[in-house]
Amino acid sequence: MRRPTTRTALRAAAAALALSLTLAACAGDEPSDDATTPTAQDSAASTAEPTASAEDIAALESVAVEGAAGAEPKVVLPSTPFSLSAPTAFVLEEGTGETVADGDLIDLHSVWVNGTDGTTQQSTWASAPEQLVVSEASLAPVLADILVDGKVGMRFVFGQPMGEDVTTVAVAEIVAKRPGRATGTAVAPVDGLPTVTLAENGAPALEPAEGDAPTTLVAQPLIEGEGPEIAAGQTALVHYTGWLWDGTQFDSSWERSMPFPVENVGQAGVIAGWNEGLVGQKVGSQVMLVVPPDKGYGDEEKEGIPPGSTLVFVVDIIAAS
Repeated sequence: MRRPTTRTALRAAAAALALSLTLAACAGDEPSDDATTPTAQDSAASTAEPTASAEDIAALESVAVEGAAGAEPKVVLPSTPFSLSAPTAFVLEEGTGETVADGDLIDLHSVWVNGTDGTTQQSTWASAPEQLVVSEASLAPVLADILVDGKVGMRFVFGQPMGEDVTTVAVAEIVAKRPGRATGTAVAPVDGLPTVTLAENGAPALEPAEGDAPTTLVAQPLIEGEGPEIAAGQTALVHYTGWLWDGTQFDSSWERSMPFPVENVGQAGVIAGWNEGLVGQKVGSQVMLVVPPDKGYGDEEKEGIPPGSTLVFVVDIIAAS
């Protein structure tokens, strides 16, 4: 499928290191313009990333951060131009809230400063925190090292070389940890549809239904969330598993411990059944999408998906922005 870009500043910095956070295309596959089902994200080899030197660490630790946690900090560089030879990070203040695990979704406030002249490039404090998936597989190792097993409330400093003699510096704070699964009120099962059971972590299992598959798109909530409805054009962050109508599984984000962002819902680079079925669903919901061939792949054959297949997805809507 088409690879979506991300809007999170930390992700953009990691992408500059060739650490892909696009979360699209099958693992190991090259990007494609075809509208396919969401599958694994590619992760770049961490060996390609240079290692911070003692001088880099000392330089970043000399950055002054003024103001108490919980409010936008003032970041003062020791001198300009400010540059590092490799991505560098350190914890400024330990948090006291929930512990963040690999695969968790966090709310993050950050302010970014241009190392060339010390001016502020952007800040989430003027609007709302951004969402970031904490993943050892996709984040720069220096970020994963401090975020995994960190706690809500933690404040840290991150320096990212963006080119020759150009470095960007961020001060960020973990505001909250979000549920990584659907939360809400269970909806009574519907006759004629597959039955879903959930593992302890929320990952779904499917018992196929008897009888013929529906010939039109079905978007049936299994858990009714309490969040806002997804509007066309938003980015929805979801966990999902996909099966053929007979119950044969072909894909699951749960097995990768990594939610998938559907960018520009309604016109996203995914199959039509997703674009049509997700609009209007509430954040926090779990939705079963039964996708007939004309809303899926039609007569195309995809890996693990025969031509003319009806597909079943169970989708947990974790966040939307």
